[in-house]
Amino acid sequence: MTVPLIIDTDTAQDDCVTIIAAMMDPLADVRAITMVAGNVGFDRQVHNAHLTLNALGRLGEVPIHLGCRRPMVLPWVSAENVHGDGTGGLHIDEEGLTTEDEHGVDALLRITAEAPGEISIVAIGPLTNLALAAIKDPSFPARVKKLVIMGGSNNGRGNITPAGEFNFYVDPHAARVVFEAGFDITLVVWDPLTLRDAVFKRDQLAEIAALDTPLSEFFGHVCAATLAFDESVGIPGTTHPDSLSLAVLLHPEFVLKSARQHVAIECDSELTRGYSAISWGVHGLEPNAEVIEAIDAEAFYAYLKGILATPTVPNRPYLGQG
Repeated sequence: MTVPLIIDTDTAQDDCVTIIAAMMDPLADVRAITMVAGNVGFDRQVHNAHLTLNALGRLGEVPIHLGCRRPMVLPWVSAENVHGDGTGGLHIDEEGLTTEDEHGVDALLRITAEAPGEISIVAIGPLTNLALAAIKDPSFPARVKKLVIMGGSNNGRGNITPAGEFNFYVDPHAARVVFEAGFDITLVVWDPLTLRDAVFKRDQLAEIAALDTPLSEFFGHVCAATLAFDESVGIPGTTHPDSLSLAVLLHPEFVLKSARQHVAIECDSELTRGYSAISWGVHGLEPNAEVIEAIDAEAFYAYLKGILATPTVPNRPYLGQG
């Protein structure tokens, strides 16, 4: 039995790895990719999605819908200082490559209406598209089977400010709407989960490079800038919370510990913008998310390594870096 899903993404670095895993995992049935403003420039994100499908040899197989190009209220903030352009300077000839005319928000609404209760969404960027879909059609959250969100920290540190994880920081108002909308949410956080269980260290990255496949080579390109940044701030490797979010949907056996908790998002303080206040069950608050607290890190690494070991034939040659 496959898992029908949509990937809502700001395609750079681990977002690319997420698309690879989703397209290669036989359990996944990817119905669409929806694009949201986040990591890098919007048009570059679209190019990165095409690049990723190209590395798989599957250009044109999944519809790409362009969603919101800016957050709901605040100006867009990028993570280009972390990810560069998100794919290590790779380019392909884009002649003939297209995206769908239907807006990403409308695609989310239509696809879930066509199969209510069957479609899961893996949201690995800011939550702008999801929030606007819920505002436009309040029945939307009930139609989504499961919403897996990468965002926030569980009473831990941020990664763009001391308090704020990037996805929630970029559009905190959208995150607040989503957590109050009634989705069946699974939350994959930055700290402590990602920093403990989803960091690939230099020896693991060397093992991936030694696979010598088109996918392992592509992985090296898309992760290079992030590796340099992560090591510069004391993280001993590349971080993979986005692909982990897909993995916990498709392979719940990777989850070692989770808890139903209440998640609230701070929007009004510049100091703690995007902070995820997660109650650990003693405050009388109704749980609104399943918060992942620990995963089998070795199994997750082996899962992605196995996918990256699979031979593919890219559709188009790369035009180099720069």
